[in-house]
Amino acid sequence: MITIISATNRPGSSTLKVARYYQKRLLETGEEAGILSLVQLPANLLETDLYGKRSAEFQKIQDIVTATDKFIFIIPEYNGSFPGALKVFIDACSFPESFYDKKAALVGISSGKYGNIRGIDHFTGVCHYLHLNTMPLKLHIANIKTEFNEYSDLFKEDTVKFTNEQIEKFIKF
Repeated sequence: MITIISATNRPGSSTLKVARYYQKRLLETGEEAGILSLVQLPANLLETDLYGKRSAEFQKIQDIVTATDKFIFIIPEYNGSFPGALKVFIDACSFPESFYDKKAALVGISSGKYGNIRGIDHFTGVCHYLHLNTMPLKLHIANIKTEFNEYSDLFKEDTVKFTNEQIEKFIKF
């Protein structure tokens, strides 16, 4: 099972648009993929689901994570790194069954010109610690607001080319 993580809890984000694009492309190849948006996290996650506690609300999310074999993380740049909500999500998930020896593809996005290069590097370190095997081809999509057409699909030739390449390689990974 492939789960695409929209790695921000910001409602209406470009991150979720990119996650939907990846889901659509995967479905077109015959691969089933679900989206887990961090908007779905319980509002009181810090109080209810860290340090061995588990709420019924987060258990539904944990069940999805546990059942997933492959993850695609769409990660926006927040203050030169990845969102704190993503780290809290990772910390709330059970270890080791959530991520250990599973596979991941990483996609950085930003409104600036670097496509969250640093954040993807930082998150790669977290993945290594968790024994979450990351695919070597990591994408960095800069100036994200200029990348969507009127249907909220990525449309720029290079971006479509590289996302297609990443998706093809990830299916085989």
